[in-house]
Amino acid sequence: MATPSSSIRASRSSAPSPDPSTLNRNAQLITPNVKSKLIIPHLGSEFTVGADAGPNANPVGLICAANENRFTASHYSEALTAYTVGWRDTENVDAILARLAPEVPVSRRFEFKNAVNAEAFLSETDDIRAIGDSFKRVAYKGTTTNEKTLNKGLTIRIDHDDCEDLEAEVQRAVGRLMGRLARNELRRLIVVLEANDTTSAIVFSASTQPDGLIRAALAASADVSGVRPNVVLFGEAAWDLRLDAYEGSTAPAAAARAGKTLQELAGYFMVDLVDVVKARYQSSATAKSKIVPSTVYAYSAYAGAGKDDPSAIKRFVSSGRGGQRYGVYRQEYEKFTDVSVECYSNLVCTGVGIVSRTVTAS
Repeated sequence: MATPSSSIRASRSSAPSPDPSTLNRNAQLITPNVKSKLIIPHLGSEFTVGADAGPNANPVGLICAANENRFTASHYSEALTAYTVGWRDTENVDAILARLAPEVPVSRRFEFKNAVNAEAFLSETDDIRAIGDSFKRVAYKGTTTNEKTLNKGLTIRIDHDDCEDLEAEVQRAVGRLMGRLARNELRRLIVVLEANDTTSAIVFSASTQPDGLIRAALAASADVSGVRPNVVLFGEAAWDLRLDAYEGSTAPAAAARAGKTLQELAGYFMVDLVDVVKARYQSSATAKSKIVPSTVYAYSAYAGAGKDDPSAIKRFVSSGRGGQRYGVYRQEYEKFTDVSVECYSNLVCTGVGIVSRTVTAS
């Protein structure tokens, strides 16, 4: 019978003297590999402390240590993770993100070179070797940066009394969570661009040349980074102001400019991609806001780039369990099911030359 001075009593018949490191602050044995008896007086129950036998293999009454790996092994859903590979959201936010900030696959922890931009454009006229002499010695310094991808995820709880077809509802939940994670990442991209850009205000009107103003911004970026940006990103409002300016102009070529496709405009700007983002997010209980404001961004971000390639923006990603971009976990309870979707990523500014132009009509 337990004494009043102790709420939990541990006893052991055939085990070596306990190592102090296995005792908790109340000097009670907690070594999981040595079987002990715990009596909890106010419950009137006896439990066994022992080693973890693995998922679904522990007897009733066994107390053992558990960790993240056990949760992953028990609740990871290979079928739902495979479902994420072919899933597409209605607004295609994930595809937009892939164009604007292409993925750079890395391990969970990695390092990359932050080059000194000026070193890539140094030039000299004394590179001629004299007889008997060595070539001029040069060096590229740069710095090594240690980074890691961040574990991001969301969970939905599905009440069994609130759905007719649980499996269909679980798949819908996976899709909603993936779309929400992609929207979050797109918002982070804009935050990174605005935190590292050189910005100014411009006016799109019938008396201005919107495309000429953007070409000037591209040239300004190239003068800073040494490389012309390959991505031009319009917010929806900025794109509408561009169309209004050309449609309201009486200049002979204005109508033709207003009718240019995004691909034609990319060729005109000498870039790889011109994109317009129309996506919104719920910014308050009653209002929605555009993810991209009335702004035009220009920067470099290359598809298929490595972690050390020169670009202004990199979206480092790591594979989750099963080698897929997204991982899905399903945890069943008596009356509800928890569905979680996770991914690993980190948006990092790795270069210079990001420019933005805030667009107004006057």
